[in-house]
Amino acid sequence: MASILSPQYLDIRLEQGILHVLINRPEKRNALSQAVLGELRAVFEMHAGSPDLIAATLTGAGERCFAAGGDLQEFDTLRDREGTEAMAAHSRAALDSIRQFPVPVVALLNGDAIGGGAELAVACDMRVFASHARMAFVQGAMGISPAWGGGADLVRLAGPARALRLLTRAEFIEASLAFQLGLADAVCPIDQDFASFQQAFLAPITARKPQVMRAFKRIATSSQTADGGADPRAVEMASLVETWLHPDHWAAHDATLARISGKS
Repeated sequence: MASILSPQYLDIRLEQGILHVLINRPEKRNALSQAVLGELRAVFEMHAGSPDLIAATLTGAGERCFAAGGDLQEFDTLRDREGTEAMAAHSRAALDSIRQFPVPVVALLNGDAIGGGAELAVACDMRVFASHARMAFVQGAMGISPAWGGGADLVRLAGPARALRLLTRAEFIEASLAFQLGLADAVCPIDQDFASFQQAFLAPITARKPQVMRAFKRIATSSQTADGGADPRAVEMASLVETWLHPDHWAAHDATLARISGKS
């Protein structure tokens, strides 16, 4: 994919061997439009070959949302199999650029990770929650299943039973529960500044050497490939298409879009 020199929706900086990526759409709850996902893919692919990188971080602007899901207005025309599969493939490729990034990627959840935003969070290698941050796989409330590979990631992190609970209930889970479920690696205390907590979490990481971090990432990802049985990502894609094209999804979609439009 072509490199990106001046992204419209992301702020990027390099500091002490760490690539910091900020989704800068606070007025849209840092929603993951196809353009935003394309920029994420371009940035992570462009920096994948940087030999001096130790790690990367991903966060959202503001304190309300780490990232919301996709843009409902963009999705309004996706009512056929080909368009649905193309959207899912484009979005999954963006998240795969993070999953396959050669050094660890730490999601810094400054706020809620919702729907596709939750999939983005679990695509990262580690997750650090602000005290008020929550995570919610709300796809079921929209009459669909995860679209971008997040279902398989969720099962891997939380286990099948807990993943099924989160998917079926579409509940917002607080940071403390996310930690108990294995979805949070650290939670900022309510009386501590999140920026300083991030720095403390990242401090031991910045002390590592780039080649060592690459080795650690290879070790971690080598155990994530499916061995035997159905490919969980193929199952997820088939499930998405089936649920996306169902009238129940579009009834929920239209009701949500009308509610949002009424507020604007």
